[in-house]
Amino acid sequence: MKILALESSGTACSAALWGEEGLIAQSFQNSGLTHSRTLLPMVRDLLNNCGTGLEQVDVIAVAVGPGSFTGLRIGVSTAKGLAWAEDKDCAPCSTLESMAWPLAFFRDAVIVCAMDARRSQIYNALFTSEHGRLTRRTPDRAIGLAELAEELRSEPLPLVIVGDGAVLCEKALTEAGLPCRLAPPQLVMQNAMSVALCAEDLARAGKLVSAQALLPVYLRPPQAQRLRDRIQN
Repeated sequence: MKILALESSGTACSAALWGEEGLIAQSFQNSGLTHSRTLLPMVRDLLNNCGTGLEQVDVIAVAVGPGSFTGLRIGVSTAKGLAWAEDKDCAPCSTLESMAWPLAFFRDAVIVCAMDARRSQIYNALFTSEHGRLTRRTPDRAIGLAELAEELRSEPLPLVIVGDGAVLCEKALTEAGLPCRLAPPQLVMQNAMSVALCAEDLARAGKLVSAQALLPVYLRPPQAQRLRDRIQN
């Protein structure tokens, strides 16, 4: 099974091609350019360099959220367009679960996934792993850093933090007196290879969807809607 995976939920943008032998190729860019300029050319060049046509891809995987509203829309729209043209199955991958998969080799630890959600909050989910498989401890959620610290205060297992909000989260937990550490530097940022790992798990579980059913998951309403609601109330 070949998986074309897309990740555009944060400031970085990436695409990966995954096969039965593992990672075939990955392109990663954190240049500050908008994902609308970088994602499709990245996919085109990745497939061309691998000598792979879209018709040879079995699944289109994408991080559906949580994350940047604009980034998620770009990623999901791109995945829908690629999948619709070739009638491909889609893997709607949780951004948080995806970033945890490369850390599934950590035993006897809690994987703390963290994306900066602003206003002293993070998008967060907690996982443990055993034999290279993840066990979800919480749903994907937006949670205050102080609230997360209190929740983890009685946790006996070591804490390993991953995601583009990892440094922010580590600072808050350390200040709250909780020992923790960052994931290895090469694994901290969310990336398309992680999305491919999550997609493999969804495929095994029979949780692939059609391009039509593929939707972003925001967790919180967009900033413009929050401002509008505040004015109206």
